[in-house]
Amino acid sequence: MRAIVSVSDKTGLVDFARRLQGLNIEIFSTGGTKKALEVADIKVRSVSELTGFPEILDGRVKTLHPAVHGGILAKRNLPQHLNELARNRIQTIDMVVVNLYPFIQTVARGDASLDEALENIDIGGPAMIRAAAKNFPSVLVIVDPQDYDFIAEKLHQDSIDLKDREKLAQKAFQHVAIYDTAIAQYLRGEGGFPEEMTIALKKSSGLRYGENPHQQAALYFEQTVGQEPLGIISIKQLSGPELSFNNLLDLDAAWNVVGDFTAPTVAIIKHTNPCGLASHEDLAEAYRRALAGDPVAAFGGIVASNQPIDLATATEIDKTHYDVIIASGYKDEVLNLLKRKRNLRLVSLSVQPDLVKTKGIDFRRVSGGFLLQDQDSFTDQEFKSRLVTKRQPTEAEWRDLLFAWKAVKHIKSNAIVLAKDEAMLGMGAGQPSRVVSVELALKKAGDEAKGSILASDALIPFADGVELAARGGVTAIIQTGGSVRDEEVIAAANEHNIAMVFTGVRHFKH
Repeated sequence: MRAIVSVSDKTGLVDFARRLQGLNIEIFSTGGTKKALEVADIKVRSVSELTGFPEILDGRVKTLHPAVHGGILAKRNLPQHLNELARNRIQTIDMVVVNLYPFIQTVARGDASLDEALENIDIGGPAMIRAAAKNFPSVLVIVDPQDYDFIAEKLHQDSIDLKDREKLAQKAFQHVAIYDTAIAQYLRGEGGFPEEMTIALKKSSGLRYGENPHQQAALYFEQTVGQEPLGIISIKQLSGPELSFNNLLDLDAAWNVVGDFTAPTVAIIKHTNPCGLASHEDLAEAYRRALAGDPVAAFGGIVASNQPIDLATATEIDKTHYDVIIASGYKDEVLNLLKRKRNLRLVSLSVQPDLVKTKGIDFRRVSGGFLLQDQDSFTDQEFKSRLVTKRQPTEAEWRDLLFAWKAVKHIKSNAIVLAKDEAMLGMGAGQPSRVVSVELALKKAGDEAKGSILASDALIPFADGVELAARGGVTAIIQTGGSVRDEEVIAAANEHNIAMVFTGVRHFKH
């Protein structure tokens, strides 16, 4: 057997090559890989001995030669292919061990020039990988150092079958596809939606099941050029059972909510909607106010804090049953307290204040395809609301209007939030009629609605929503504006001495 070994990632290389040598497999190599093997006293020959041609153009051309690709691509069951190799003095190549130039690592540094990036685009490597993968019934293709032990053992036992070869070929094509995706991402730059696009995903872990027990599931992280994996994919689990598919969905929603606030904030999430949310300089008080928003729905939910959880807050949290707690950190005494509950999952995630302001792409699955959009990022700059009523909001109302406007962005449309003292009192979510969402929010808030403010994620289409809010005691409203009946809506607010501001920005969350 003959093998071409040329790798950028040299993890496990020497041990693997030594095992290949022990099996009398002849090794050909190039550049840095050849030097690494020679230093380890492993017999290796230059690819130039196969091609009869030196490396040229500063190493840009080494393996792009019929002696290499003919030896890889020849079908062993076709006499005419083998005869053609013989006529041209080309020997078959039975194994290709290749992984590619570190393009992603190079451009991730941030200071790499265009010339440097282009020099780290591998050409010969992907060509050999694709050729070997195409001819996998006859040629072993290995792109992942994690497969070295498996392959060496199989070779030793002479037990590599067609299924093994097929699996390696699939992995090889995927390896090249992800590499090409990274290059396309880099050249595309920021923004825009090209005619064709691929997404590079790498498996992080398997999951017990999906939303329901009959659904298989796994967690993947998106590989984006120049950007480390952000958000929930980077969580660290500190205790408790394995995180489920639904846990991860709720954790993502929870972290996005608290990430929009700079003040100490606690969110309680149920089925991706915040059923409790509050900000306060005292984190324990923020938690108590969040819980008061809906103590019944909170049971079995997820608690999120954008601050490290202290003992006072943990003591309050400990009084209610939750599935998961996520925070930027935990004091040691907090971990000792909360870990007593074996079914409570504790996870941490470093604070990333710019996460929700990062311009990324949001992918939404539809039958047969995807919808793509820019992420809906809230910025303080957008909060330049236009007063449209006679009465100005008070300073306290302005503070709560901003709080509620951030909160309503994270609730399913049609979304309504009632808030007071930077705490959510009630919300209506996912209703076909916005006025029904107002009814639900008022019902949940009860008597606490008196003196509250109301936020609507989109325009209020009719005056009936304002009339209903006024009867419940709402004193100020923030909404998008832009209805054909804006004048009627504003008139209703003026009639009830309600301050109303328009944002001109909508935050639908379907």
